[in-house]
Amino acid sequence: MQKMSPMHVIGVAFWCAIVIHVGYAQLNPWFYRETCPYLYTIVLRVIFDASLTDPRIGASLIRLHFHDCFVQGCDGSVLLNNTRRIVSEQQARPNINSIRGLDVVNNIKTAVEHACPATVSCADILAIAAEVASVLGGGPSWPIPLGRRDSLTANRALANRNLPAPTLTLNQLKGSFRVQGLNTKDLVTLSGAHTFGRAHCNTFIQRLYNFSNTGNPDPTLNINYLQTLRRLCPRNTTLNNLNNLDLTTPNQFDNRYYSNLQNHKGLLQTDQELFSTPNADTINIVNSFSNNQAFFFENFRVSMIKMGYIGVLTGNKGEIRKHCNFVNGDYSQLVGGASKGSKNGLS
Repeated sequence: MQKMSPMHVIGVAFWCAIVIHVGYAQLNPWFYRETCPYLYTIVLRVIFDASLTDPRIGASLIRLHFHDCFVQGCDGSVLLNNTRRIVSEQQARPNINSIRGLDVVNNIKTAVEHACPATVSCADILAIAAEVASVLGGGPSWPIPLGRRDSLTANRALANRNLPAPTLTLNQLKGSFRVQGLNTKDLVTLSGAHTFGRAHCNTFIQRLYNFSNTGNPDPTLNINYLQTLRRLCPRNTTLNNLNNLDLTTPNQFDNRYYSNLQNHKGLLQTDQELFSTPNADTINIVNSFSNNQAFFFENFRVSMIKMGYIGVLTGNKGEIRKHCNFVNGDYSQLVGGASKGSKNGLS
């Protein structure tokens, strides 16, 4: 039987509620109970080993799952490399020089294929990896609905359109999430994944010097924080230094992200928009999560499960890829642009 932590068991009630609401009862946390009983342990071991030398990997894996689900559903399409038939999403504007962790996913797939050949989809590996990343960072656990199939296609144009940029306004963010069937509470909750990880200067430097083409900094930035960020990211510099998304506990999954927003120390514009947009309905949610970490964790579990159902393929609607970067049978058709995972961008 697949090993599950006590929190997995506790979270079954959350999973059941989401299944009833979304209507994808064919996914369930015990999908690989007989066919790959040590799947979770394998994923945990690979990610733990990777985290010993890369403290950013947890945040990167959660973000990779997010970037997969927002483009034609949680189907592993973000993992596909360029071939003569595939135009990879990895070179979409929000992904190029940004997404990380592809090499870790490939290491997981190799280990899983050794234990359970042709059994576990890459889309499911991404979903499990996101949960493991949260747990290893000190965050919540949840029962992971499994049984997804991998896509046969990717969609770079849709990635360019659907993945939210770090400069969006709150209304634009809400629209981006609404397209995916996610509401305002999901938006604020899932943004909390920025409680750990890093971002490069190019994702927020416009806030420091020329916000909205005004020639001035973003007025919602705490003045002391602004000066700190300007020292890290000088004007017109070629440097692209890493900065903590959460300046207080950058390697820990907790609720300090929301406290930072209350203090006007959100790193990205899309972070601070959640609290500093006048009269926004997101402000009370930020306050609630800042005041009660358990409440944030509870909602994060629910929203991650809900996101994991977006556009899933099941049954004969996809395949189990033998290698996550290629559709089965397409390995010899590789062309330029393959990626092992960027060192730039977010997470």
